[in-house]
Amino acid sequence: MKVVVGITGASGSIYGYSLIRLLHKKGIELAIVMTQMGEKVMNYECGITREEIEKYGTVYDNDDLFAPIASGSYQVDAMVVIPCSMNSLGQIANGMGDTLLARSASVALKEGKKLIMVVRETPYSIIAMENMLKLGKAGGIIMPASPGFYHKPTKIWELVESITYRVLDRLGIEAKEAVRWK
Repeated sequence: MKVVVGITGASGSIYGYSLIRLLHKKGIELAIVMTQMGEKVMNYECGITREEIEKYGTVYDNDDLFAPIASGSYQVDAMVVIPCSMNSLGQIANGMGDTLLARSASVALKEGKKLIMVVRETPYSIIAMENMLKLGKAGGIIMPASPGFYHKPTKIWELVESITYRVLDRLGIEAKEAVRWK
């Protein structure tokens, strides 16, 4: 299985890092693209550099529209944008493919692949909700980064992984370690 992971400049880059680590651990081939702000926020919030992310998969520059993931002829199974800023969501919802992240998401939609957008902002403006609706109608999956509390988390990683396990569920990847409602 091949998955493209996009990381934008929304707060919550720990979700992207968690997903990349879990997918890598499960032997999933990863193509990773981060916006410029995505890289900065990852470093600011988590102390994680691009070099550290490169240990988990191939990292492409967001301005590299010659990267293989910019084409539908390059076979991937799904794309997850985690965290997804409202700016990136708006670009994707409105067909703006001038960055690799937005172009890869457009390719996922046109090729009928799963496109999961883990939005991380609150409150939502009317424009953001319209963009989410537009993406949903086009086949995208909108997943707000809203962790549950029924598993009685005591550590931030337990909250973070509750969301990343839900993403794995949507990707069809077994996650036996996920805490489920009983």
